[in-house]
Amino acid sequence: MRRNRKAKILATLGPASNEEAMIQKLHEAGADLFRINMSHASHDMMRTLIERIRSVEARCGRPIGILADLQGPKLRVGKFVDSKVDLVPGQTFTLDDNEALGDKTRVFLPHPEILEAVKAGDRLLIDDGKLHLRAESADGKSIVCTVVSGTKISDRKGVSLPDTLLGVGVLTDKDRADLDAVLATNEVDWVALSFVQRPEDLIEVRKISGGRVGLMSKIEKPQAIERIDEIIELSDALMVARGDLGVEMPLEAVPGLQKQLIRACRRAGKPVVVATQMLESMISAPVPTRAEVSDVATAVFEGADAVMLSAESASGDYPVEAVATMSSIASKVETDPHYSGIIYAQRTPPEATGADAISLAAHQIAETLKLSAIVCYTSSGNTGLRTARERPQVPILALSPVIQTARRLSVVWGMHCVVTSDATDLDDMVNRACRIVASEGLANPGDRIIISAGVPLGTPGATNMLRIAYISEDGAGGV
Repeated sequence: MRRNRKAKILATLGPASNEEAMIQKLHEAGADLFRINMSHASHDMMRTLIERIRSVEARCGRPIGILADLQGPKLRVGKFVDSKVDLVPGQTFTLDDNEALGDKTRVFLPHPEILEAVKAGDRLLIDDGKLHLRAESADGKSIVCTVVSGTKISDRKGVSLPDTLLGVGVLTDKDRADLDAVLATNEVDWVALSFVQRPEDLIEVRKISGGRVGLMSKIEKPQAIERIDEIIELSDALMVARGDLGVEMPLEAVPGLQKQLIRACRRAGKPVVVATQMLESMISAPVPTRAEVSDVATAVFEGADAVMLSAESASGDYPVEAVATMSSIASKVETDPHYSGIIYAQRTPPEATGADAISLAAHQIAETLKLSAIVCYTSSGNTGLRTARERPQVPILALSPVIQTARRLSVVWGMHCVVTSDATDLDDMVNRACRIVASEGLANPGDRIIISAGVPLGTPGATNMLRIAYISEDGAGGV
């Protein structure tokens, strides 16, 4: 099954899409990989979903990636005597360590890390920003605030802290248990980390995972933006999580930040996913709004590796239609006459590595000679990533002997992955590439392709050779 588009689709599974038959329909409609939201999935449900995805993968014959999204720290106020209270802008309201039920003057905040970190002048946003408080004083046990805007607060509403750097990592006890369960399956390809604030947040997860999964940092905190280059360097991929990012930062800043993050990831050769409310109206409607279509199109025009569906595919009334609509939008954008010019304008110079130099040369040769495809042999996936970084117009075929690598590359722009054993010699390398590229419908007999590989063959990280090959009528290759 070959996609006629380069941007990938990440679909979240949930009550509307947990069954195997529906997962297959979503995959056939265009979903390239699936997200399991650990905020809602038990360990048993996670294992069931993995089993169902792998069953679909076996039937479809195409590597399918799986992303487990860790919940991260959920910061919430306590409860009130009457479940909620009305407030008045300008009044004083206190958050403290007193476990008694709250009233119109105060409420329990069961997070000592917040009480210790907040400083005078910091903003506290409650219930997705519906209530805006400003800290006037803090002593480690209570935060005395002024109500800036908003008039209501109720039980267990979330707290956002756009100005405060918390002195705790991203992993809660629940996240550690979830991560252990994810790693034990040996079937998950990506783990998404919520509320990353600094590069140090990745160190513990990297140590626990030991390279068994790719680490995707969700960017939803202003503090992460301040150290984004360091976070990108330590991450395997990024997710632009626009929901919480739009709560903690001005809404009008989010589109610019989205462009900034996409371009930073493209420079680094790291996959980037754009997420949250992309086709929100399709939760309850069979067609999206015009603004949502433009939103998806903007991400594709920018060269994002993937766009994500959340509730649209997890709990909406039209999960298959949402995936199909997103796929149709991406395909249409990629045939727009302005698309290639926009993508080309954002290209950056290659890094001083052999893989980058080879990938750049393959792209230039393919364009100059009007070749039909770029074929890269890749064991670790790095050669595939560097090739995709160039955003070539011709199809990219990644051949890997490692199924985990092929699955992980399913999130990468333009990457069509096939699992095959290592070539035994140079003739086998060329013939195998030509046969597979023809059988996958990426080229026809009489076409020419370019192949990147490493000599000695089968040596990870040794990409050092390019070969132009001609596809003969029997599918074999020649010089």
